[in-house]
Amino acid sequence: MPNHLLTPQGQALTGVPWQVYPRPQMRRDSYVNLNGLWDFAVGKGPFRRKILVPFCPESPLSGIHAHFRENAPLRYRRRFTLPEGFRKDRVLLHIGAADQHLICRVNGQVVGRHSGGYDAMTFDITQALQEENELCILCRDDLRDKSQPYGKQTTQRGGMWYTPVSGIWQTVWLESVPKDYIQKLKIVCHGTAVTITTVPALEGEVSVSGVGTFPLAGGSATICPPDPHLWSPEDPYLYDFTVTTGSDRVSSYFALRTLEIREAGGFQRLCLNGRPYFFHGVLDQGYWPDGLFTPADPSCFEQDILAMKRLGFNTLRKHIKVEIDHFYYLCDKLGMVVFQDMVNNGAYHFLRDSALPTLGLQVLGDRHLHTDPATRHNFLKAMERTVDQLGNHPCVVYWTIFNEGWGQFDADDLYHHLKALDPTRWIDATSGWFRRKDSDVDSRHVYFRDLDLNAGGRPLVLSEFGGYAYCPADHTFDSQQKFGYRKFQDPALYAQAVEALYMEQVVPAAKVGLCAAIYTQLSDVEDEINGLVSYDRQVEKLLPQGMLPIAQALQEAIK
Repeated sequence: MPNHLLTPQGQALTGVPWQVYPRPQMRRDSYVNLNGLWDFAVGKGPFRRKILVPFCPESPLSGIHAHFRENAPLRYRRRFTLPEGFRKDRVLLHIGAADQHLICRVNGQVVGRHSGGYDAMTFDITQALQEENELCILCRDDLRDKSQPYGKQTTQRGGMWYTPVSGIWQTVWLESVPKDYIQKLKIVCHGTAVTITTVPALEGEVSVSGVGTFPLAGGSATICPPDPHLWSPEDPYLYDFTVTTGSDRVSSYFALRTLEIREAGGFQRLCLNGRPYFFHGVLDQGYWPDGLFTPADPSCFEQDILAMKRLGFNTLRKHIKVEIDHFYYLCDKLGMVVFQDMVNNGAYHFLRDSALPTLGLQVLGDRHLHTDPATRHNFLKAMERTVDQLGNHPCVVYWTIFNEGWGQFDADDLYHHLKALDPTRWIDATSGWFRRKDSDVDSRHVYFRDLDLNAGGRPLVLSEFGGYAYCPADHTFDSQQKFGYRKFQDPALYAQAVEALYMEQVVPAAKVGLCAAIYTQLSDVEDEINGLVSYDRQVEKLLPQGMLPIAQALQEAIK
């Protein structure tokens, strides 16, 4: 049976978790955190349990540690009063994410509904408020319904499929706003300039620290800082700014950077800030043994990011999961590029989607795949929400639409739809295989053969490779089930193999056109023992002295 590992932060957890401000790019001084112990019940019975929000019931940290039948009604309840002086004109309830369908009631009145397990929701609860308030949230999740994005969740976990997550898994919080308030900021980087827009369009001004104050003309301001300081993983410079409109005021930040595709040395290259840049990355699943989707503490994110930076990596591919907003804030702040996947839906078929393509059968038309209208509609809406939710973060430079054919349909059409939504970033339409006509990159996955890659008319990206497995003693999720692509018993031999893979295959490939390489993976995840750190984050399997020369060699290879 699987062991129940804990991260150091999980072992130390006390009090109310996740007290950091949940929306770093749009801060107000009005904030009440509702995380902590809530009443919890399944079905129509009485509330006899407590659950620690924001951890999902399947996680050990929630206090429940159980997955209930599919589509079971998960009921949450807590009472609250508003602090003195908190209330302005309106009170908003925010839920960072809940999987999958949600109905919210305040004092018995329905204040909002939401479907989608990976995006934030906001409900205006002003009219339902009383002096003392009861907040009730009902969640339902059904993994049998493949029309909804579900990522790597499965009811029968094992191998590369993981324990499911249901119910609330991000912070629940309140804020109070004036009648005419800024609902959203849209920040678009144009290289050395940035456009800041309020939604709805409101008159006011933008004050940029160290730069100046600019009027919001029709709700928008374009700012061109003198001597622009460009953002990069090596120098993650952020400009702080404040938007003031009437009686509303929010604080935020932006960064300046350029993303281009240029010919260099006879190859099409991905260029950051005007120069070819090798995106040296790892696959990041965003799972923890004690909190599953939700780490025990925000410092867990920082720990992962800094551990990879110490090894010389500059990129994380956030793999078919939309993360908590604080993760992207830390990537912005600490200097870590993010390649962001969309979350798959649709039925998965091992033979079609994995086995045959791995053997080389990678040509497949997708016009008539996943033709169910609900499946297509839900994927498209989830993609639009992902771009809307993450589009302000400078760390995000690259969108992946489909991974290895999972849920793939009409990739060319979706490429153009996404490019219209966001023309400022690169798009990988089909990561791994089943390539169609339109994509910004040529994206390949290679696990069971040498990296015999030939660059063509597009920048070449090795979007998954490696997966070498080593399992540190006493840090294993399941001692009986261990999944990896090449297994090692000795840590020194494991490290030598990873270093040789880079120096003998990846670095030479970079010299002849390879622009990015994403190693599988950042951490072990349940049965998978192919991470660079253990699942409980207590063992780092590689040392900087072996990996930092690789990072230097990769950048030098593309000059």
